[in-house]
Amino acid sequence: MTTNANEPGATIQCARCGRQAPRQATAAYPGKLGEELISRICADCWAEWQQMEVIVINELQLNFMDPRAQDVLVQQMREFLGLDPAAAE
Repeated sequence: MTTNANEPGATIQCARCGRQAPRQATAAYPGKLGEELISRICADCWAEWQQMEVIVINELQLNFMDPRAQDVLVQQMREFLGLDPAAAE
């Protein structure tokens, strides 16, 4: 029996850790980026990024009143998760 990758509890081959692991329950971002994250990054690696995200925001002193800050954060996220930075939206 195969599990549909879109079903809750489905497993994916994670791009970061390489394990066959449960996918995220919901997309963290809208659109194409959210679809890529949910189909390529496991829930455990996403949880690690959420902790690292706070550190990145603080270390780089990102100010989200500046529209470029979100782009910087997405670039850092893609690098951390082992995703192709050139594919960033």
